[in-house]
Amino acid sequence: MRDFREIKVWEKAHELTLEIYKATAKFPREEIYGLTSQTRRSSSSIPANIAEGCGRGSNAELARFLQIGLGSASELEYHILLAHDLTFLPVAVYGLLQSRVTEVKRMLTSLLQKVRAAR
Repeated sequence: MRDFREIKVWEKAHELTLEIYKATAKFPREEIYGLTSQTRRSSSSIPANIAEGCGRGSNAELARFLQIGLGSASELEYHILLAHDLTFLPVAVYGLLQSRVTEVKRMLTSLLQKVRAAR
């Protein structure tokens, strides 16, 4: 069992989730159960899956949850793009969030490769 708080990608994903919550607070009210909820859910799923994987007993299980987290990051990437295209996100905010998602995806991919190699 690992302490997820010590994993750098968890920290980055947690920070990204906080940023997503701030950005989506400005979405239109009618999106509260739509895009706002989906965007927040996909962002919080990334650090949650890292944490759950760390609580499991094997590298194989950790790898499985890291893979799920990577899928959530891709989902978030689309939600951010959709929000931008719907003009819910200003260009500057979109660019910042997009770069943060890309960074988290790269870090997750790297960690996943290391965990799989350690099996």
